[in-house]
Amino acid sequence: MLLLNCDLGESFGSWQMGLDSQAMPYIDQANIACGFHAGDPDVMQRTLALAKQHNVAIGAHPAYPDLQGFGRRSLHCSETEIINFLHYQIAALSGMAQCQGLSVSYVKPHGALYNDMMSKPAVWQAVVKAMASYHTPLPLMILASKDAGLYWQYATEHGVKLMFEAFADRRYTAQGKLTPRSQPGAVLHGAEVLAQVKQLLQRGSVITDSGTELPLEADTLCVHGDNPEAIAQLQAIRQLLQP
Repeated sequence: MLLLNCDLGESFGSWQMGLDSQAMPYIDQANIACGFHAGDPDVMQRTLALAKQHNVAIGAHPAYPDLQGFGRRSLHCSETEIINFLHYQIAALSGMAQCQGLSVSYVKPHGALYNDMMSKPAVWQAVVKAMASYHTPLPLMILASKDAGLYWQYATEHGVKLMFEAFADRRYTAQGKLTPRSQPGAVLHGAEVLAQVKQLLQRGSVITDSGTELPLEADTLCVHGDNPEAIAQLQAIRQLLQP
């Protein structure tokens, strides 16, 4: 059975983003921003409390240090820098979670870091090394793709467990990557989202931007909860996933 995950805790100060309180009741896993692309100590605390209230698993959602760009711009960072800023962000969320009797159970990189991890070998290797050297073993959430076996092999060699993620509202390329947001049709809406989820559940595949069928083996499904339409979609997807 697919789990539902959602990126949350992305407000900052008086600036509000997302409908976290409305999304949380429908998801299984909350990917919580760690302060480098969004989030701050107050936002982290509130988001963790919401997760605790609804018995939702907590994931760290670290990013490049890029508040102004919301973590959606690639930065040229060394392996050591990537390892250190990942440890820093995961530890920050983990420490705040422990103050509420909670624990972080996985890590999902955000935005450009996630995309670079899936497309640039040096970034992928640095992320895996960061996970392998963190003091507590934590699974790493990555994109489900046709190259999943290669990622799994490298992670396994370093003692890192993987969780494979599919997206409900993103179009895929024939190569098994997410279609860049800059291209038309990259983000799905309405009935398109539900159709993609149904195909994942029934056939274990999606239809790519070129019209081909792409098999995907996924453990979890990413949904977004940053607008009223997304909340309605979350409710509908939750119904589809009911046994």
